[in-house]
Formats: sequence, structure tokens, C-alpha cells
Amino acid sequence: MKLAVIAHDGKKAEMVSFLNKHIEFLHSANIQIIATGTTGKHAQDAGLQVERVLSGPLGGDAQIAAQVAEGKIQAVFFFKDPMDKHPHEPDINMLLRICDVHNVPIATNRATAELVLKGLVFSKVEKK
Repeated sequence: MKLAVIAHDGKKAEMVSFLNKHIEFLHSANIQIIATGTTGKHAQDAGLQVERVLSGPLGGDAQIAAQVAEGKIQAVFFFKDPMDKHPHEPDINMLLRICDVHNVPIATNRATAELVLKGLVFSKVEKK
């Protein structure tokens, strides 16, 4: 299973904290993490193993969306900063739409990401 993680600048520390909090589950569930460039760098600097694509504004959001459309990514955590403007808003909306089209869960905040992870835990237990 592959999880994509993206975070606006004001949410990168929160994303890294979230991943660190759940790192044992992510490893035990064999979940690979893919991230946009800068978010991935923050995660790597914190000692996490992450595959990186381009930075969001440079096309990373589109690269993630392409993998969602190809069935290679099963969930997306995109911690958006609702208090800031984002020049690549069309790319963000495109990613949200692609997740909707392909029925892939996308969490735009920590609370929703927690629920998605709990769902993954439940589905892992259910499969045993």
C-alpha cells in the first residue's frame, strides 16, 4: 500500500509529527510513503523513509494525482493551510478531484487523517 503525503508550508511540521506518531503502524502495515518535494525533505530530515516527487507548485501535486489515477496510491494526506493563499490552487483542486473520481480517501487535516488510519487498522484486522 502506498500513502501520499503533502503539506502546505504552515502544516509541514504537523505532518512530520503525525507521521512520527504513527510510524510503528505504518511500518507494521508495510505502507510506503510518497511525498511532494519539500514535505518529503522535512520527513526525511526527521529520519523517515520517504519517496519524493517534485515540489507541489512545480508539478508534484500532478505527479501524485497521476499515481492515484493509475491505482498506485491508496490514500492521500494533504494537510492544507486554510489561512494562506496558494498560487497552485488549480493543481490542488485537480488532486482533490482525481481522488474523488477514483474513490481514494484524501484527508486534508489531522483529524480526518487519524480516522483514515483507524480505518486502515480496522481493515487490516478484518483481513486476518
